[in-house]
Amino acid sequence: MPSPTQVVALLKAQNIRHVRLYDADRALLLALANTGIRVTVSVPNDQLLGIGQSNASAANWVARNVIAHVPATNITAIAVGSEILTTLPNAAPVLVSALKFIHSALVASNLDGQIKVSTPHSSSIILDSFPPSQAFFNRSWDPVMVPLLKFLQSTGSYFMLNAYPYYDYMQSNGVIPLDYALFRPLPPNKEAVDANTLLHYTNVFDAVVDATYFAMSYLNFTNVPIFVMESGWPSKGDSSEPEATLENANTYNSNLIRHVLNNTGTPKHPRIAVSTYIYELYNEDLRPGPISEKNWGLFDANGMPVYTLHLTGGGTVLANDTTNQTFCVAKEGADPKMLQAALDWACGPGKVDCSYLLQGQPCYEPNNVVAHATYAFNAYFQKMAKSPGTCDFKGVATITTTDQSHGSCIFPGSAGRNDTLPNSTSLAPSSNSTTSGCHSVYIYGAGSFTTSVIISVLLVSVFCL
Repeated sequence: MPSPTQVVALLKAQNIRHVRLYDADRALLLALANTGIRVTVSVPNDQLLGIGQSNASAANWVARNVIAHVPATNITAIAVGSEILTTLPNAAPVLVSALKFIHSALVASNLDGQIKVSTPHSSSIILDSFPPSQAFFNRSWDPVMVPLLKFLQSTGSYFMLNAYPYYDYMQSNGVIPLDYALFRPLPPNKEAVDANTLLHYTNVFDAVVDATYFAMSYLNFTNVPIFVMESGWPSKGDSSEPEATLENANTYNSNLIRHVLNNTGTPKHPRIAVSTYIYELYNEDLRPGPISEKNWGLFDANGMPVYTLHLTGGGTVLANDTTNQTFCVAKEGADPKMLQAALDWACGPGKVDCSYLLQGQPCYEPNNVVAHATYAFNAYFQKMAKSPGTCDFKGVATITTTDQSHGSCIFPGSAGRNDTLPNSTSLAPSSNSTTSGCHSVYIYGAGSFTTSVIISVLLVSVFCL
């Protein structure tokens, strides 16, 4: 995986101004120093019990992981644990104590005005989430939830929510339409209507956020804002995960970004944007479990985009240079037979102009299947206006920001070549599927698109938002 220096270089290259770490890794916090990037650090679940039972342990954690790094590193929030109520319920009785002890340590150092303290929750703690107006938290957690909300309210902090329409869709047994999960436009008669409020819901994300607002109001808390700390869509899955595709991941994340940046808010709170982290920055190749668990990232381990997000009116984002140039290339180590088959398709049914690859032409050398496939893959990718799914070729292609031009062979999409590309949004046939790193993207509700990093406990093996 990338080193902390490489991670920060990527964040800076992408103009990423907010990052979230799943721990408080010292090397990364040092690398983030003097960048101005706003950082959320986390207390890992395995440290929660100790901190929640000892004010001194909490103070030591803050001294070691926060005070030692500010003000050079711009730490602005602490996430205490992650989804404790649903994943580590035996620690639930000390959760609020942990928040209070961490906050007290910040007060003692006069940092409580700069650094907020909260804890992320799974949306599964909400029961009967539709219609949103009837949603309520699992009542068995009231002894924790009520004092937690009082703490958030009294300290001016926010409710941290993990919202995954992908899982809502997968677990709905066909009740939730895919378009509703992906923010795709719905005809008015297909919109979900809350019969109690008559509010219309055009996507799962808004319904989940509003269900959380209503659940808090059910407990008489109406002024605690919501931050979505994780949301995203996997770009690849196994046979039981047919909707974990490159196209759907691109569609969901592009539409989510557009939705947040438009400041549309939710039906319950229109024009109040919901600040949101996209899960995640890098794919996690070593993560156990289904294939989808490894493929939530926007970038691979080499910092190459898994796909390029497309925003209407905003061009593309997540390219590794300032010219928005991205290229499609043959994947290193790909099966030569599969490369040849994909090359034949691109130059045949794909209707790529492969005359540049003929003997005596500028791109004939080097005369090997990798070089020729790279040219053809990229020509198709550029011809299709870099549409989602057009750089895969059954897994033997990947996206890069390195211009592959050499000598007199100028690749389509290069600054040195002025091809006229059709304005096409169609995708390649089924020969294109998906590609496969753990950081997350933060969309700041009031401003520009940024990406956040979530780093898991095992920094050397995974990076997670």
